[in-house]
Amino acid sequence: MASRTSLLNDIPLFPLSGVLFPEAPLQLRIFESRYLDMLRECSRTGQGFGVCLILDGREVGEPATPAAVGTLARVTDFYTLPDGLLGITALGSERFRVVHTRVRSNGLVRGDVQCWLPEPVMPVPPEFGLLVTILQRMAELMDERDLEAEPERFDDASWVGFRLAELLPLDVAERQQMLELTDPLARLAELRDILPRFQKG
Repeated sequence: MASRTSLLNDIPLFPLSGVLFPEAPLQLRIFESRYLDMLRECSRTGQGFGVCLILDGREVGEPATPAAVGTLARVTDFYTLPDGLLGITALGSERFRVVHTRVRSNGLVRGDVQCWLPEPVMPVPPEFGLLVTILQRMAELMDERDLEAEPERFDDASWVGFRLAELLPLDVAERQQMLELTDPLARLAELRDILPRFQKG
């Protein structure tokens, strides 16, 4: 079980059809009034919001059932999209476990969450060197702003695992499993075992 820090009470939760990892960017198109209210609150208080994978339901309409483990998102930018709607960019930070949820009258899901401490910085063992090589190749092919990192980050087992879980074409259940793992080396081992699926015949 991950070490835990403070309990955050009554934070807004944003159920999504995807998984947000620590330090990963998130872009959202906001049009429902409950989420506009949420962002006004986040802007006023300086607090983030929780992002959880949807277990049951949809992103729009009736409140969806969120997964028990999610990631706090902190808004870094607001902008107007070409269609006139609000767009935001946020960044994943601490992971958390939902302790209790409730639904407000406007349909916004709120929860009390127990945050997890960041994983310890551990070097990537030699047996996972292929994973580092793959991530470095992906970084070379992407716009550098999409995967900016100091060279030493590629020897941080937690960072490498989260970035690969974010970028490899995993299904959402696998991504959620990677988010919930609390051992960086166990996450790398799972990713190594999945790799053969993506190799060309």
